[in-house]
Amino acid sequence: MWKYVGQRLLEVVPTTFGILLLTFLLFNVVGGSPAVTILGKNATAESIAAFNHRYGYDKPLVIGAAGHPFDSQFFNFVKGVAKGDLGYSTELNEPVADILARGVGPSLSLTVPILVGGTIVALMLALVSAAARGGWADRTILVLSTVLMSVNYVVWVLAGQFLLSYKAGLFPVWGYSSPFHLVLPVLIGIVSSLGMDIRFFRTAILDELYKPYVLTARAKGLSRPVIMVRHVLRNALIPIVTYVSLSIPYLFTGSLLLESFFGIPGLGSVSINAIHSSDMAVVRAVVVLGALLYQFVNLVTDLLYAALDPRVRLAK
Repeated sequence: MWKYVGQRLLEVVPTTFGILLLTFLLFNVVGGSPAVTILGKNATAESIAAFNHRYGYDKPLVIGAAGHPFDSQFFNFVKGVAKGDLGYSTELNEPVADILARGVGPSLSLTVPILVGGTIVALMLALVSAAARGGWADRTILVLSTVLMSVNYVVWVLAGQFLLSYKAGLFPVWGYSSPFHLVLPVLIGIVSSLGMDIRFFRTAILDELYKPYVLTARAKGLSRPVIMVRHVLRNALIPIVTYVSLSIPYLFTGSLLLESFFGIPGLGSVSINAIHSSDMAVVRAVVVLGALLYQFVNLVTDLLYAALDPRVRLAK
């Protein structure tokens, strides 16, 4: 296993370099001049030159001058990321790393309960639906999941704020001063994703339900709950783990809509504010962070495959 982990970690290096190069090109070449974007078209040549010199935009893009080939914007960006220096915010006038560090806590406090709670509830309903396939419970859960999938995400947010906060007064509408402020956005996050999760988990469970080992377990006299939980669910976990793992990077990068609508100062809210203020250093850092997290999550997911299914071997 450790040899496989070492091979995957070595593969991360060129992949990360490609991600940094692509991100740099998108934000520094295709996006145009950061100075003009932030200062405006009417900015003087002196102010643009001062801005470029302050943030290093007056240096060559990829290859530095003769004698200093690595003194360029791209290589300084790569060296900064390697040292944990993600640049400087032009809007807030402070290091981007400090801004992201402040936003990680609020984002995790919102997104982790949504992922854990939503996964548990969806799995329970999917198990009931699959076990009662064709029955009234299965049809009821399928109708419920279809309704949940049909309602737009923004509708859940607005309806929750209007009905449960404004009309009923059960939850606060805005703020992050206490854990109680997170209850409504967490509930909305769970409900809005529940329909799709139930459908996917039910399909994964049904793929295992009629395989020979299930018939053998029934012949041995095992009860249906034992068969569903100890045998069927365990074998259905590989596609479920894959599905859930795709959501994990968003735990750190935050929920853009929920944080914006409920005033939660997480990375989602930070990203929206950075886009509105053309603070490209912050936006670029969030993109890089999300890409790096995807690579790490993919490695952990592959290791989980081997732990869940002995037939999986971590070898090429």
